[in-house]
Amino acid sequence: MNVSSLLEEAKVVFGKTTDFVDVQLMAFKPWEIVSITVVTLVLTHLVYNFVFDHEKSLSQRLKLGFFYYVKRFPIIRSIVEDKMKPVLHEVSATKLFPLKPGMTYKNVMPYVGKSHTSILREVDEYLSLDTVDWSKGNVSGTVYGGDPDLTLVASTMYHKFAWSNPLHPDVFPSLRKMEAEVVRMTCSLFNGDPNASCGFVTTGGTESILLACKTYRDWAYSKGIKKPEMVIPISAHAAFEKGAAYFKIKLKHVPVDPTTRKVDLHAMKQAINKNTCMLVGSTPQFPHGVLDPIADIAALGKRYGVPVHVDACLGGFLLPFMGEAGFPIQPCDFSVPGVTSISADTHKYGCAPKGSSVIMYKSTEFAHHQYFVSPDWQGGIYATPMFAGSRSGAIVAACWGTMVHIGREGYISNTRKIISTARTIENGLAQMNNLFVFGKPEMSVIAFGSMDFDIFRLSGELTNKGWNLNTLQFPPSIHLCCTMPHTKPGVADRFLSDVNDAVNTIMQSPKSKPAGAGAIYGMAQSIPDRTIVSSIAHGFLDALYDTTPFARGENGKA
Repeated sequence: MNVSSLLEEAKVVFGKTTDFVDVQLMAFKPWEIVSITVVTLVLTHLVYNFVFDHEKSLSQRLKLGFFYYVKRFPIIRSIVEDKMKPVLHEVSATKLFPLKPGMTYKNVMPYVGKSHTSILREVDEYLSLDTVDWSKGNVSGTVYGGDPDLTLVASTMYHKFAWSNPLHPDVFPSLRKMEAEVVRMTCSLFNGDPNASCGFVTTGGTESILLACKTYRDWAYSKGIKKPEMVIPISAHAAFEKGAAYFKIKLKHVPVDPTTRKVDLHAMKQAINKNTCMLVGSTPQFPHGVLDPIADIAALGKRYGVPVHVDACLGGFLLPFMGEAGFPIQPCDFSVPGVTSISADTHKYGCAPKGSSVIMYKSTEFAHHQYFVSPDWQGGIYATPMFAGSRSGAIVAACWGTMVHIGREGYISNTRKIISTARTIENGLAQMNNLFVFGKPEMSVIAFGSMDFDIFRLSGELTNKGWNLNTLQFPPSIHLCCTMPHTKPGVADRFLSDVNDAVNTIMQSPKSKPAGAGAIYGMAQSIPDRTIVSSIAHGFLDALYDTTPFARGENGKA
């Protein structure tokens, strides 16, 4: 059958169809046809928006709606409240953050200011509350450096730049030079083109990630994408979820391989569409310390014209030194085609004091979408590269001082010590009965679980022995993030010995349930209504600022 015959047949079918429609509509007046058409279009649009065009999936919204209405029944509401009361009491300020006997809170400002000596004496009293000794390697992550020489460098930089502000580079040109050098040094570590790559010093990994989200949302707007979407692994940092909420970006989580814990590339590919504004990979991801396949993710981004962000906030100042330290890994920086931005925390393995990170872009094409400019403000042209206006120059200076003090050789040495310690701990845990290690950690984080007992019990046992580890969920696990304090002689062996002793204790009654914080975490993981979990989290955040149980604080006239 040739083309002309097909066209003739199509004309006949079309004619019969239109004749049928004309006959069916003869009973209607023109205004009725128009009205029905408009109503149908409006209803179709509403149904489409309800089913597809929303930040949360239909199943998520149905689940939320179900629990919302179920909890409105008085008997159900009463049961939930009765169950919540003891949990919220457990996370109250008095339980979670107890003071020493005789201590009170200041509820009003002292009327007469106190002397330097008096303040230092009182600060020492406050410091007596800190009973977890991070300097002995008892804490997962949290403090990444802390040696005396580095502390002296940082405190000196704080002292010299205490009153400086990067918002005024004309007043503090020395600080501007330092900040530019921090960015340039970091970009060079990640193989950024010296003539094209750029970056900014932020207040931490969360701000770096939020800025990347904002940047790619605005990049999407410039491309005519009205409702941007980001595609991230379920193991990606929660800051991406925060960015999606803040900047109204639809979030698409994709699963990870249950064995390797790496992102499922096929699922990521399936999630990409015409609205996708960014893909994300982590090096490593926080929960299990596994490196996502950045080259493969970047290849997807390049193929579909989507920017790719590498979240190296945690491992950023280990990655560039892994090869020279004797632990080569696959490239995951700007040398990989398709990678358009990277976040790396200088205040983690960069060993700078808390409050600094670097967000880097392959070129200013993307960075300009990060800027905020108000050209018509009465106070003058207002332009800032990030969220904050005024910032602490002391933080930037301390970061610069730290990087220059440690140097490349020092970072290579640190990396060798940290990764060697992590391998020792990983191998020790893998050989223990009743435990298993998640995936194949290539860096400093080792996550472990158990098929034989509730792993949150182990977390509690180790807390009793003076350790402070990270508790994870979905699946239940705990992890240790190795830092420089863990590389001190004997720390790894002490940790493995304490874990082994704790497991032996637990296996005497393996079916018992955890108590205290472990019980709360285990319960929270099992609750299908996640709004209840949010309420527990609200209680924790309230407790951080709660002084009401201690209303006998100073009256301001002392």
